[in-house]
Amino acid sequence: MNKLLANEYFLLIIRVVLGFVFLYAGALKISNPDDFARSIMNYQLLPVQIVNFFAILIPWLEIFCSVLLIAGVSVRENSLIISGLLIVFIILISVSLFRGLDISCGCFGSSSASSIGIQKLAENILLLAFALILIANDSKLFSFKNR
Repeated sequence: MNKLLANEYFLLIIRVVLGFVFLYAGALKISNPDDFARSIMNYQLLPVQIVNFFAILIPWLEIFCSVLLIAGVSVRENSLIISGLLIVFIILISVSLFRGLDISCGCFGSSSASSIGIQKLAENILLLAFALILIANDSKLFSFKNR
């Protein structure tokens, strides 16, 4: 198993998949920040005064990290940032499920009207596993920055 996790081609696939998922998600959120702000509000966990800040920050952070991840620049560092985002998303979904909220996740902006649930939780956990693999095994294949 360790041999597979350290395989440069496997790491490249994970890096590209994770990068494109977050690039796509960030681009859709940027295209309609009002809808994303409403999605954040639906979780009922943040004060109204800071919702717009996060509605603007999160998509740009996703795009920035994903582009660098796809390019192979600072893979561990960008995977760490994405891991942090995913941990927050996992906590938000878990708390909302526990509270019995039936809301749209906001994962891919307004184009994705999928509700939170066990499937969304599992998807985020899988993406977190990918990010943790990249943190543990730096991916240098086809990267703009080789060490």
